Amino acid sequence: MQTKRMTFPGRWLPFALLAPQVVITLIFFIWPAGQALYQSLLREDAFGLKTTFVGLENFARLFRDGSYLNSLSVTAIFAVGTTLVSMSVALLLASTVNRMLRSRSTYTTLLVWPYAIAPALAGVLWWFIFNPSIGIVPYMLEMVGYQWNHRNSGSDAMLLVILAAAWKQVSYNFLFFLAGMQSIPQSLIEAAAIDGASPIKRFWTIVFPLLSPTTFFLMVVNVVYAMFDTFGIIHATTEGGPAQATNILVYKVYADGFIGLNLGSSAAQSVMLMVIVVALTVIQFRFIERRVNY
Repeated sequence: MQTKRMTFPGRWLPFALLAPQVVITLIFFIWPAGQALYQSLLREDAFGLKTTFVGLENFARLFRDGSYLNSLSVTAIFAVGTTLVSMSVALLLASTVNRMLRSRSTYTTLLVWPYAIAPALAGVLWWFIFNPSIGIVPYMLEMVGYQWNHRNSGSDAMLLVILAAAWKQVSYNFLFFLAGMQSIPQSLIEAAAIDGASPIKRFWTIVFPLLSPTTFFLMVVNVVYAMFDTFGIIHATTEGGPAQATNILVYKVYADGFIGLNLGSSAAQSVMLMVIVVALTVIQFRFIERRVNY
């Protein structure tokens, strides 16, 4: 079988087509990453008048800082919780919509809408819903004897930000799960039904294993989302509190750099955050992808 190769009429045409993406990558990724790496080796005063080269001292201080170690554990809990909740709910919704013959497009459109909402706006929406003074959920919980207050309770605050972040990401996961389910041959499911397999058994033995490539892809995307794209949700709901209970790594970078004006430490934290996300992605591709059936 011969492979068809793409040929270009001009020598410089491939480079011209690649140039816009290369320029965007250099300006918006390579250059800022290089600046952060360089600044992580420096120590500056709050007014930016004196700069001292300290080498790896900023990185060494991070692992002696209790608040940074606390942010590591908080980020792990937040990332795992957000990924599990968003993917579980999206899988349930996709499996439900996939069985519909009528109104499938209508339900799909309605379920996709939350993805168009900005993270900060999603945080404000959930802040109003769970507000101890005016929120409907605390009022309902008080009727069953539970006093909700995410301003004082770290567990309540963590649950709030996980629900807000997961709700924002459910639409994205839903689309991929639904597309994956619709690509599964119906003959396999019908054959299992003829053999007497229940709907639940058909799902766990046929549908879910065939969704493993989609599940793996979404797992990587959701971990990156929880690490980077949830700053607006944290800032709008809890601002990292109470007592740093929701102070994830990306928010701590902002708090130390833009509020505390500790630019060297903030740059070192941003470099460490990038290293952690890259390491997690490599681990996922190295070990979890082996169990994926393509």
